Amino acid sequence: MESLKTQVLEANLELVRRGLVLYTFGNASGIDRKSGMVVIKPSGVSYEGMMIQDMVVTDLQGNVVEGTLKPSSDLSTHLELYREFPAIGGVVHTHSEFATSWAQAGCGIPAFGTTHADYFYGAVPVTDELSPTEIDGDYVLNTGKAIVRRFRDLDPAATPAVLVAGHAPFTWGRDPMEAAYHAVVLESVARMAYYTSTLNPGCNEICQSLQDRHYFRKHGMNATYGQK
Repeated sequence: MESLKTQVLEANLELVRRGLVLYTFGNASGIDRKSGMVVIKPSGVSYEGMMIQDMVVTDLQGNVVEGTLKPSSDLSTHLELYREFPAIGGVVHTHSEFATSWAQAGCGIPAFGTTHADYFYGAVPVTDELSPTEIDGDYVLNTGKAIVRRFRDLDPAATPAVLVAGHAPFTWGRDPMEAAYHAVVLESVARMAYYTSTLNPGCNEICQSLQDRHYFRKHGMNATYGQK
């Protein structure tokens, strides 16, 4: 558990280093699948001076089992993703500028180029807006449920990111640092997509063959990118 706490702390600090969060915006978490324990950033605590002992440990039902601070207010969304996406080991939520702009516009991020296709298979999806009943109810849990609904016919491993309509992005990965990595890449892709659509409002996504070529050179059994 100490190792996971360290990973989660480093993932949170990576968001600061990469300029994806301001003040106390955003959070990262990780799960130990064997024990079912989740480690997450404490709520409203400044990243400056944050230490490993500040991390909060909960079970998959949200009960705090270790730590003296309140867990992130987004905990229930993280837990829903862990419950429904059993292959993931880390979740990140930011309000990074460009990805959040696409979310606020209610638009997914099209696969305009090969940089996008290297990391996300197809457009980065946006959820439906939450209903007033969902907002007035268990809002944070319902945010997670909206994400899960959006991925009903999608592979969360192939597209490890989502935009929550009117809100902001969530990303995930095999561990907390990979989830943070995907958050950084998502922001870069969102920025490029914004510029692309501004320069050419009629721009189309790249063809499926080019998407496949770039995605599968980095992912899957026959990936060729990098060293063995």
